[in-house]
Amino acid sequence: MYSLLSHLFRLAASPSPTLSPLRWAAAMLSSLFRSLSSLLPARWRSELGVLYHILCHRVVGSSHKERLQSFYGAQADGYDDFRRRLLHGREQLVEAVGSRTSGGIWVDMGGGTGANLEMAGDRLVMSFARIYIVDLCGPLLQKARERCALRGWHHVVCIEADATSWMPDEGFGRIDLITFSYSLTMIPNWFDAIDHAVKLLEPNGLLGVVDFYVSRKYATEGSEARHSYVQRSLWPYYFSHDDVNLSPDHLPYLLSKLQSLELSESAAGLPYLGLLLPPVPYYVFVGSPRPLHDKD
Repeated sequence: MYSLLSHLFRLAASPSPTLSPLRWAAAMLSSLFRSLSSLLPARWRSELGVLYHILCHRVVGSSHKERLQSFYGAQADGYDDFRRRLLHGREQLVEAVGSRTSGGIWVDMGGGTGANLEMAGDRLVMSFARIYIVDLCGPLLQKARERCALRGWHHVVCIEADATSWMPDEGFGRIDLITFSYSLTMIPNWFDAIDHAVKLLEPNGLLGVVDFYVSRKYATEGSEARHSYVQRSLWPYYFSHDDVNLSPDHLPYLLSKLQSLELSESAAGLPYLGLLLPPVPYYVFVGSPRPLHDKD
């Protein structure tokens, strides 16, 4: 502990003249995180590593895929444990779609490590003839492959591809269930992802989404939530650091494109920050393709 404090004191007392104040602060935090990691149990070391990458790691890359790899690559090992407390409503979404589906083809867009399948359980997973986990981040998909191999889910196919354009072997109009679990906010052209998903669904198929969002300033038809000015201003700014884009338009767009079967709007505090800051809004939406005469 003495050596840790001594190192931090020397760093604080002798800031590099080549570093901006922001970069110097990031270097301080990086040094602190790395020094503390050697003193903590394995579980806390993993959590500290995830926190470091969320708070300090600079996202780099010239393409969306490269930026995802930059942000999530080093988090892959501790990804699921930390996200259980960060990403609320996922179990609710799985239960909602599970009670309305009877198998067929499931596509989990932006499915990452396959954690949604773990939440669904063997009975629901095995009721599908085929499941696709589609994601652009290779390290997260590798965790999904390992998970599926361990569970014996040999009908699950992990695909490294873009949710806005990937085409399954089955083609358009043949997918029974498509889910976006905290992935829509990570897709720059999110409207293209929704449009593409609607085209992939069979007429009685389901689209399920759970994600962060903020409400519009004024009323939106079909949505009852009204978020404070602080929530509408703070959280989009905070999450944009990690290329997570909270939008007031996601939910209205879903409601315009699909017939709503279930919608709940809630909010929950972030780990650690929840003691000081207002809760982050999130929604759970389940819909199906609108009848032809209802479409624009």
